[in-house]
Amino acid sequence: MQIVSDAQKWYVENLIKGTELGNLPVLSAAAPFKAGGRGGAEYYTDVPTGDIAIKNVADLYLYPNTLQVVKVTGAVVKEWLEMSAGIFNRIDPDKAEPQKIINEAFPSFNYDIIDGVTYKIDVTKPRRYDNDGKLVAPDSHRIVDLRFKGQPIDPTALFAVASNNYRASGGGKFPGVDGKNVIIESPEENRAVIVDYIFDNSTIDPSADGNWSFAPVGKPVVLEFESAPAAEKFLSAAPGVSVLGPAEKGFTRYGLRLN
Repeated sequence: MQIVSDAQKWYVENLIKGTELGNLPVLSAAAPFKAGGRGGAEYYTDVPTGDIAIKNVADLYLYPNTLQVVKVTGAVVKEWLEMSAGIFNRIDPDKAEPQKIINEAFPSFNYDIIDGVTYKIDVTKPRRYDNDGKLVAPDSHRIVDLRFKGQPIDPTALFAVASNNYRASGGGKFPGVDGKNVIIESPEENRAVIVDYIFDNSTIDPSADGNWSFAPVGKPVVLEFESAPAAEKFLSAAPGVSVLGPAEKGFTRYGLRLN
């Protein structure tokens, strides 16, 4: 997701440089496509260290989407993220046993991380929107401490958000993203943008920049999720994550400790 997001941001910034859109801050939205689920315990992206092949790029981005950009306010950015945060179940901070964090009915391709801002997600709150984008908890706000360049985001400020034609046209029913605020319709597929980005940079670092995290809940809790057994070899790069045991259908249960 980080590579996809970086590539989209790089492409759009180069595209609008020197144009009337050039003063818009560029954010980038990307979602996980291969995330287990019905695809099974091996349905994850795993690109080995070394030379990158075209097949690796296809593994990073499965669909033939084209890159599109929408112009939205800071307020829409927040609601966009509120919709994405619906992928998480509500957590009870008074429960000592592991609690499942992923809402399995929520499509992973609708879980957008927006890069270029920083934020926290409070999973003790009910989700604000349901899977169809309907406002179900008007008083709930899971997205907290949303910042741009270290400052609280201005709800009226304008941003260019790089995404794809599915999302920009209203796919996923995200609030404020309905196809009416598209400012760039690139003929380039997102996959082609990633290839160009990799060629331009020669060497890329896929490490996530950590622009979001779960908000502290005040008490120690364990957030349980399932992933591939092969993910265990990456635990040294995931502080706070441990193996909880086997799960059904070949998956492994993992736990993220949160305070």
